[in-house]
Amino acid sequence: MKDFLSGKKHIHFIGIGGSGMYPLAQILHINGYYLTGSDNNETETVELVRKMGIEVQIGQCAENIGDADLIVYTAAIMDDNPELIAARQSGAEVIERSVLLGLITEHYSNAICISGTHGKTTTTSMLTQIFLAENIDISAVIGGKLKAIGGSGIAGKSNILVCEACEFQDHFLNLAVDVAVILNVDEDHLDYFKNLDNIIKSFHKFSENATKAIVVNGDDSNSMKAVEGISGKDIITFGKNDTNDWYPVNIQHIDAMKTSFTIMNKGKAVCDAVINVAGEHNVINAVAAACTAFYSGVSVEAIKKGLYDFTGAGRRFEKYGEYGGITVVDDYAHHPAEIKATLTTAKSMNFKRVWAVHQPFTYSRTYMLMDDFAEVLSIADKTVLTEIMGSREKNTFNVYAKDLCDRIKGAVWFKEFDETANYVCDNAEEGDLIITLGCGDVYKVARMICEKLKKKFD
Repeated sequence: MKDFLSGKKHIHFIGIGGSGMYPLAQILHINGYYLTGSDNNETETVELVRKMGIEVQIGQCAENIGDADLIVYTAAIMDDNPELIAARQSGAEVIERSVLLGLITEHYSNAICISGTHGKTTTTSMLTQIFLAENIDISAVIGGKLKAIGGSGIAGKSNILVCEACEFQDHFLNLAVDVAVILNVDEDHLDYFKNLDNIIKSFHKFSENATKAIVVNGDDSNSMKAVEGISGKDIITFGKNDTNDWYPVNIQHIDAMKTSFTIMNKGKAVCDAVINVAGEHNVINAVAAACTAFYSGVSVEAIKKGLYDFTGAGRRFEKYGEYGGITVVDDYAHHPAEIKATLTTAKSMNFKRVWAVHQPFTYSRTYMLMDDFAEVLSIADKTVLTEIMGSREKNTFNVYAKDLCDRIKGAVWFKEFDETANYVCDNAEEGDLIITLGCGDVYKVARMICEKLKKKFD
């Protein structure tokens, strides 16, 4: 990283308010680099960036890049973005965010990179919380907000980096990995990978890049296929079954948001643990975080404390409020497997009805996994859809929320968020749980619902 950035006087971030950009800005800022940035919206993250003393422009235009000699952009920035066009014409070096993250990982001798189709943010957050409990001054790059660090990242002075490793367009192959964690491997981003075999091959390459160890879900056949034939590094398995090196026993649901269990390592009890987040899938995430921390030399006491102190990452079954006996929760789930885990957990709780308010994300995912989405959204008692958020894509698939809605019995869809919130508030009843689902901006619907219910019941 030092050689690459040598002589760079001004680094500019296009989309600096993104959860993935913010921690990179923190790390470069603490290392003394002059930064500027731009974003399309005023957000809490943009405000945090400004508090660091970094100038941020709202709105993206050619003038924003100034005299920058290195310009970083996110994958969400389209090629026709005027600021990105100007950057590429400026003569300055221009790199995508994942390339910069890869360069930063080279700076750490213990870069722990957490991959998987699902659960990355939660597990990365859990592991970060465990290291904090051990009072280690780590750096972290997380795909969501963690209350303990006040955002999506932290820049520390130790040699440890905890990093979320996303497989999107093979971005995780840019990382300098010391410990690779594979939570699961499932079909996703098929517009790029085309099929599951190609996804498994990419996870294999990611695993091969690890210099020290691979921590892999031994219960997931696709994950195990990804590590076949790899040697010369420690391979540690985790999962629910006792055929793994690490696994939980005595799982007890204390209440809807609290579960206790004993963490086992090769037949021996390591510790009793309690997590304050919902769902058995989070027990497995906790075991993955625990065995990774243990491999890195963290004490058992810190593992117990870190897991107990973790109360969820932002937008992961995050409770927004309760009004008139109606509970409102927001969740980042945007893939059928994630939605299934979230709704199954919700249905196991003591609610009268479960509402799924889902914003499909990207046309390609919605089109290619249409039947899977219809099946898992049918778990809810009531399903409400918003229009698809295309993000980085054009709608070449000619697919719309109505197409998905027609496959779900009793489902309704709305174009506007306000219509969506009004419908839910008019029809929700005491004892209901409303969950907004998606990785776009559907959390705004949750906030609207809270505001409307508060007025209704005040």
